[in-house]
Amino acid sequence: MSDSHETDKNIEMWKIKKLIKGLESARGNGTSMISLIMPPRDQVSRVTKMLGDEYGTASNIKSRVNRQSVLAAITSAQQRLKLYNRVPPNGLVLYTGTILTDDGKEKKVTIDFEPFKPINASLYLCDNKFHTEALSELLESDDKFGFIIMDGNGTLFGTLSGNTREVLHKFTVDLPKKHGRGGQSALRFARLRMEKRHNYVRKTAELATQFFINPATSQPNVAGLILAGSADFKTELSQSDMFDQRLQTKILNVVDVSYGGENGFNQAIELSAEILANVKFIQEKKLIGKYFEEISQDTGKYVFGVDDTLKALEMGAVETLMVWENLDVNRYVLKHSASGEIIIKHLNKETEADQSNFRDAETNAELEVQEKTTLLEWFANEYKKFGCTLEFVTNKSQEGSQFCRGFGGIGGILRYQLDIRSFDDLDDDEGVYEDSD
Repeated sequence: MSDSHETDKNIEMWKIKKLIKGLESARGNGTSMISLIMPPRDQVSRVTKMLGDEYGTASNIKSRVNRQSVLAAITSAQQRLKLYNRVPPNGLVLYTGTILTDDGKEKKVTIDFEPFKPINASLYLCDNKFHTEALSELLESDDKFGFIIMDGNGTLFGTLSGNTREVLHKFTVDLPKKHGRGGQSALRFARLRMEKRHNYVRKTAELATQFFINPATSQPNVAGLILAGSADFKTELSQSDMFDQRLQTKILNVVDVSYGGENGFNQAIELSAEILANVKFIQEKKLIGKYFEEISQDTGKYVFGVDDTLKALEMGAVETLMVWENLDVNRYVLKHSASGEIIIKHLNKETEADQSNFRDAETNAELEVQEKTTLLEWFANEYKKFGCTLEFVTNKSQEGSQFCRGFGGIGGILRYQLDIRSFDDLDDDEGVYEDSD
């Protein structure tokens, strides 16, 4: 279940990335492009009143063309806001205005949506471009990381998610110093001291399990753990048998900090920033590494290339579908003008330019375009039908770059061994397989 939730989130993030790209490249004529962001629990009435005031101010703009386009954009925003009684739980994002298309024509756009997670920004700007900075912040990883700051004075348990940090619990401890004040033998004092240290480590380990293991699933509720402290306790804890094995595997880093408590927490966050930023990167490297392993061992449980991957998908054989987030392939649904037969083709920029792809090879009859979508969008909407998980990969890591260049940026890890070539033979001999929906 968590896998499908994770995949859905990845798809939402990809859609936002795509939207940001489109919005950033849009340019308007004059200052007629409105960017409006309302955080959760904001009031629609407040924004409606503000837009009314803005309308009054904009009526004084001297340039007639600019005045008309600004007033049109404000009216458009007001009309769209009428569809909402209240701000959705995650906030509301609205972009509206007149943009210039590639061929120099003007086109009105209005985009409104509820983001996939709460947006904590409030924005109203009228400019010659759309402002997407707050949307970019949504894409920053919101994985939750656990922190244990442990020194001789006490321990603090905290979490960090995005740029929000939270202290879960802290307790102080009074451990005996190395030297006694007389009245007991050195051996007895050393033994008592070791016992108290041992109990302190045990208490910390037990609380770590309580805070960082989800009782419902018996799995860690954080993406990674950072242990920090000024004394040797953190190392002792990480190597202790009392420390839960499930959490042991989640330790990302053990850092030395000069302070304990909240100051130590802040310092530990700063020292671990690079590691935390790379978690997504590491997960991607692992995934592509697993894919390359299947290839190097020639298990037959892998597939690459648009056509082969789609055949394996149709058979329900794909377990993990991996696609480069900038894959430039379009899916065309074509109709034979004479017979009415529906043909599906997947074309990139070069093959799109070749007109023979839009004609029937035998009769030279024209193929009419019924539908054109990017293959990425089609995957995002349809992947569930094939019972697989969908992972978008980047070309930022060495492995990712190799996957995008060498394997065409599309492939999959299969549930079972499958020899796609044998199906190609069937296609050639009997025409059994049709690449259709």
